[in-house]
Amino acid sequence: MKKLSMKSTIINFVVLFIVFGILIVLCETGILSNYIKGILMVCCISIIMACSQNITVGYLGQIALGGAGFMGIGAYTAAMITKAMASANILVGDGAPDTLRFLIATLAGGILAAIFGVLVGIPALRLRGDYLAIITLGFGEIIRVVIQNLKFLGGKGFSEGSAGQALVGINRIANLYVVFWVMVVSVALMFTFIRSKYGRAIIAIRNDDIAASASGLNVTFYKVLAFTVSSFFAGIAGGVFAHYIGSLSAASFGWLKSTEYVIMVVFGGMGSLTGSVIAAISLSALPEALREFSNYRMLAYSVALIIVMVYKPTGLLGTYEISVTRLLNRIMGKKEPSLHAIKAEVEASKASEEDKEVQ
Repeated sequence: MKKLSMKSTIINFVVLFIVFGILIVLCETGILSNYIKGILMVCCISIIMACSQNITVGYLGQIALGGAGFMGIGAYTAAMITKAMASANILVGDGAPDTLRFLIATLAGGILAAIFGVLVGIPALRLRGDYLAIITLGFGEIIRVVIQNLKFLGGKGFSEGSAGQALVGINRIANLYVVFWVMVVSVALMFTFIRSKYGRAIIAIRNDDIAASASGLNVTFYKVLAFTVSSFFAGIAGGVFAHYIGSLSAASFGWLKSTEYVIMVVFGGMGSLTGSVIAAISLSALPEALREFSNYRMLAYSVALIIVMVYKPTGLLGTYEISVTRLLNRIMGKKEPSLHAIKAEVEASKASEEDKEVQ
């Protein structure tokens, strides 16, 4: 099993480097315009957000509608950190890489969003179903309203009770090449988390939380853990968004944005990260591809969603994950190992380890 896992990892990274090489060639030769690069940047942000929401909505099985609020926390935190670093001349200059400032600020935004995820998750995850959706929607709106009223973030203050100007002057240092690898690492970490013992516990809670609790799992801990991980990567996506757009408005992180990312999760398949990747790319690029039909593009977008939900209610992939290794094996005509063969290999490896311990 370890050999198969190592082989699959190597193949996946080889494919990613090939895709990255193609991206570099297309960008450096001028084949991709700035407009197309912008769409690719939006796709990367949507992929991180959709996968992060899939952890809560798909794998945990809890409908949470406050993802955009945590994205806003990450965005404003990262923006304020880079602005503070620029004013203090920290990592600023001819020899200072913008990438380092970008990564530090984005990581800080993700960490603060995760902290708020713990604070919100502890009371919210005591509920489930429609009640959880409502309370997370409320928390998301509270976060947005607080942000838009803070004076140091461009607001007029709570005494005025209204939003102020947008936060401007953010360095647009989000490089497409760096964002591509931020997206890859984020998805890889989420995939590893789901395949770990923590992810298996979360899936067990989704299937039957009473049976999981009776088996000795701390249901509250794992629910909050999933919500925190989801919030962390939502903050990462927010940090990337802030340094790509260059200005922030609290209205960009309302409940409609949260609903948009939940739609991506449902469209791709609740419980499939590769499905979320495909859905994020499709639903981010489709409105732009139909921009020539500006009067009808959102109608076509809605019809596409309805058709998929009618004929594929579990989403494009359901809980299925696309495997590059499996796809290559099918192209090359190789048969996949049966479950019996995998079990035999596992038992053989255990027996060899026991023999080594005896020796």
